[in-house]
Amino acid sequence: MTTQEILGFIKDIGVVPVVRTTSAEAAILAIEAIYRGGVRSAEITMTVPGAVKALEKVADKFGDKIMLGAGTVLDPETARICMLAGAQFFVTPSLRISTIEMVKRYSKVICCGALTPTEVLTAWEHGADVVKIFPANALGGPKYIKALKGPLPHIEMIPTGGVNLETTVEFLKAGACAVAVGGELVDAKLIAAGNYGEIEARAKQYLEAVQAARR
Repeated sequence: MTTQEILGFIKDIGVVPVVRTTSAEAAILAIEAIYRGGVRSAEITMTVPGAVKALEKVADKFGDKIMLGAGTVLDPETARICMLAGAQFFVTPSLRISTIEMVKRYSKVICCGALTPTEVLTAWEHGADVVKIFPANALGGPKYIKALKGPLPHIEMIPTGGVNLETTVEFLKAGACAVAVGGELVDAKLIAAGNYGEIEARAKQYLEAVQAARR
């Protein structure tokens, strides 16, 4: 897939579940639940034990039916390893230009973490396909996105950090092209209880919230 196709896929869905679990097995089960709920994208963070193996298993099982990403990618070497495991997009918590360069070398999508206007513009100028605004909620939530989009309307932004069902609608109306959702969707307590049915139900709710924001 081209970078435009990958990014278009993510933007169409409007929500990227951030899968941060205590085991690779739990990550795979969570993604299966998310998929049953209708969300066709997921990001497995590198903080998950055995994260690369989880990427490989999800990629093998779902193929092109799900847009699979690697999250918490701190360096270009990790990006390349995840790429070989099947990841199509890469999410960083901070701005590291060498990681952007690695991902762009292989025509994949990089969602580079940034916060200030200077960081956002620097990430964009160095080739980030979309800029992850993190931690969005701590800096004023949707109001902060709207403020950034004023002088930087051409830059695609995905907020993460404190995004929930209510703020999903507000973030999208403020100009975000999608939202990234962690614990509010992939809830550690639900996973510990084996309640993947509730994660599936929540995935459906987030899709409904995206649709409501775009109507």
